[in-house]
Amino acid sequence: MDLALFIKGLIVGFVIAAPVGPVNILCIHRTLTVGRRSGLISGVGAALADTFFGIIAAFGLTLIADFLIAQQFWLRTIGGIIIITLGIRALFYKPKPPGSVERRWHKRIAGDFTSTFALTITNPITIFSFVAIFATANAVVPEDDLSAALALIAGVFVGSQMWWSTLTFGSGMFRHRLDEDALRWLSRISGALIILCGAVALLSVVPPFNKIFEY
Repeated sequence: MDLALFIKGLIVGFVIAAPVGPVNILCIHRTLTVGRRSGLISGVGAALADTFFGIIAAFGLTLIADFLIAQQFWLRTIGGIIIITLGIRALFYKPKPPGSVERRWHKRIAGDFTSTFALTITNPITIFSFVAIFATANAVVPEDDLSAALALIAGVFVGSQMWWSTLTFGSGMFRHRLDEDALRWLSRISGALIILCGAVALLSVVPPFNKIFEY
């Protein structure tokens, strides 16, 4: 494995995942209201979506990139609707006894993973972020060198997951210090912020606001 490319990919994955957005807020909310496992599974979904974009950028898969960019109206619209839906759920979240959360855990796994994967994958502009950061970090994969490309992509996943794990364990430290009233208010604030992010996503495809969000 090309260790230098792996480390560069790790840094890129961490940097791409770090900016505050709806997935970050959702991950913190799930960690505090449900538990670290929910936050970690949510992070895995986002990390895999980031890795998918990293693969497109690293391998120069222009056909896939062009297709996703061409469909960004629908992707952003779907993403905005999903974000607002999750925000409404968070807004009206009612804290549950720990036992009931544990009994329902197996039912949450798929939902936690797919929701964050879907939110991340509906923002194809991330591909340009990868291209720009790869160029800045001089993370260039030699032509036809599959092992070097895999090292870079593996680094992206590990780096992204490092961010989500850090966010989850960091926010999880405060979970047991919050009572039901605090969790209820946290859910209201989180829900309002997530809904706001969803509204921005929808506005990004509506003229004349879309001019602001052009890449």
